[in-house]
This record gives sequence, structure tokens and C-alpha cells, in this order.
Amino acid sequence: MSFMDLFRRTDINEGVEQYKKEASAVLLDVRTKEEYKEGHIEGSINVPLQTIGNARQHIKDISTPIYTYCLSGARSRQAAAALEAMGYKKVINIGGIGGYRGKIVR
Repeated sequence: MSFMDLFRRTDINEGVEQYKKEASAVLLDVRTKEEYKEGHIEGSINVPLQTIGNARQHIKDISTPIYTYCLSGARSRQAAAALEAMGYKKVINIGGIGGYRGKIVR
């Protein structure tokens, strides 16, 4: 992640559309388990930021495209940086679910 990535805003709706176009991609919700249960984007998996080190249990291949999101985009940015530090090659922070206009699974 570069310095300019801190200021770039990705629209979560565009990010979800990108995710859907990549067959092997993972949509990663990094909010708490409780937040995830309250409502999440269909197809996402939950690995809370506090346990991001456990991502390898869910995503074995470091070349897998990973799209991270949270509530506002702050935790997903931190998670993306941590995943990159773990060696994952394509990690995209798509921001916060608060701006999502699609179906929410409860």
C-alpha cells in the first residue's frame, strides 16, 4: 500500500462488482463477529481485524485476490496492510458497508 492509498476512496459498490468478476476472489469482512451477524454482504467471509493473522486458515493461496471491507473503511485499510505484510499479492480495500446499496444478508 502506498502513501496515496491512504487518501484514495473506493466505492464499495464498485468494489463488490469487481469482486464478482474474479472467480477465485474472496470478499473479506473484517468487522467483529457480532457486526457480521447483524448483516453482511452476500458471499463474504468474516475474519475480524483482531484475528487477521488467521487469514491463512481461510485463504491459503497468496495470489488469491482479496477484497476487504468493514463499517467505514478504516479497519479494512488496516487489514489490507496486514494481509500485504503476510505476503498476499492482490489486496483491495473497498471501504465501508455503510455505503453499500446491494443485498445485505442477516
